[in-house]
Amino acid sequence: MQTIYQKIEKKLKNHLLPTYLSISDESNKHNSCNTESHFKIIIVTKKFFSQNMIVRHQIVYQLLANELYSKIHALMLNTYTPTEWKQRKKIVYFSPPCYKL
Repeated sequence: MQTIYQKIEKKLKNHLLPTYLSISDESNKHNSCNTESHFKIIIVTKKFFSQNMIVRHQIVYQLLANELYSKIHALMLNTYTPTEWKQRKKIVYFSPPCYKL
């Protein structure tokens, strides 16, 4: 049986053909050890060319719909074209902490 991480990786690689992909399970930072519920994704692909950030995120959300609705609590996305990634010098945003009641 595939883990959530493996499902995410397979879907993103197969559909978006990234030139760079980093998937981090950050569940342990959110009092959710071993739950695969919090992920940070950095994805660089030519398929994001001429797409704004909202559309890029929608593409990823659509690909990961089953996982998002059944398992994932938080998803931090950094989505770039190869040119943007090079220009940014590989700077990424950090995931915010979860709100605690």
